[in-house]
Amino acid sequence: MKIGALYGIGVGPGDPELITVKGANLLKNCRNLFVPKANMKSKSAAYSIIGRYINGDTNVRELVFPMVTDKTELKKNWRESAEKIAEVLRTGSDACFVTLGDSLLYSTYIYLLRSLKDVLPEAEVFTVPGVTAFSNAAALTNFPVGEAKKPVTIIPSADDFTPLKEALKKGGTVVLMKVGKRLPAILDVLEGAGVMDDAVFVAYAGMEGQRIETDLRKLKNQSPETGYLSTILIHAGGSEKK
Repeated sequence: MKIGALYGIGVGPGDPELITVKGANLLKNCRNLFVPKANMKSKSAAYSIIGRYINGDTNVRELVFPMVTDKTELKKNWRESAEKIAEVLRTGSDACFVTLGDSLLYSTYIYLLRSLKDVLPEAEVFTVPGVTAFSNAAALTNFPVGEAKKPVTIIPSADDFTPLKEALKKGGTVVLMKVGKRLPAILDVLEGAGVMDDAVFVAYAGMEGQRIETDLRKLKNQSPETGYLSTILIHAGGSEKK
């Protein structure tokens, strides 16, 4: 029997109108849809974006990807999720998996894809790119990401701020993703580097509760949760103003 194909679809940062035409068309014809979420009690952010594109015949299945750091547990979870997708593909049916932002930029889809290749190496996979969170953040604030020949550095937030400090020294634009609860500490780093006036903050871009701050000092002394689903853009070397 012919093996079905998996379509990995990046659904953008939150605004349903920022899904690509290709992604929307695939979802309209999708019969088996897998959506990620953080735990059994939470709702899938990716699924909330694509509701208008799903037809009534779609079989929607949730895959739980817990926010843990234990690599053994993570690998076990990715494989279990891949097995569930492979089960559908083995019947000859195609399936779609949706993920926030772009499919291959700091996405769970990357690890799921690798696990699927181990579980069902003969399966075809087609990946559809999506609008990144930082692209939307830049558009919402009219913040140039790349100017002239200055570098653009994309880094995820981590407990070790050395990469961030080095990126700020290099100059150009720094895109800081996965801010989360590290927001207060990140603000201290930015303040120490003297770039608070050359940065913007966007959280829940295109979603309910969207927040845009062009004065990052307003974020100080707020709850660490303020940084959830947020992106910070920084002109480390100063922008070219006409």
